[in-house]
Amino acid sequence: MKHWNIMVTGKVQGVYFRATTKAVADQLGVKGFVLNQPDGKLYIEAEGDDFGLESLVDFCNEGPDRAEVEHVVYEESALKGFTNFEVLKKK
Repeated sequence: MKHWNIMVTGKVQGVYFRATTKAVADQLGVKGFVLNQPDGKLYIEAEGDDFGLESLVDFCNEGPDRAEVEHVVYEESALKGFTNFEVLKKK
């Protein structure tokens, strides 16, 4: 089990990216959250096995149909013990 912080840049807001990310994460058994950032980026914290996390990043590189992904970066971080995957609203 690992924890990855993932940042997605490009046209990634207003294209159902968060909802689609949740559906993909749920299918893969990945736990965590996805959140729109004020600067237009998408931020994801995800926990799962190598296959689940790598598959989620693969999805992030493509995104949903209307997205235009420019860049995806991720880094490993400390586990937080998420129990589900949530779409968080802007604060």
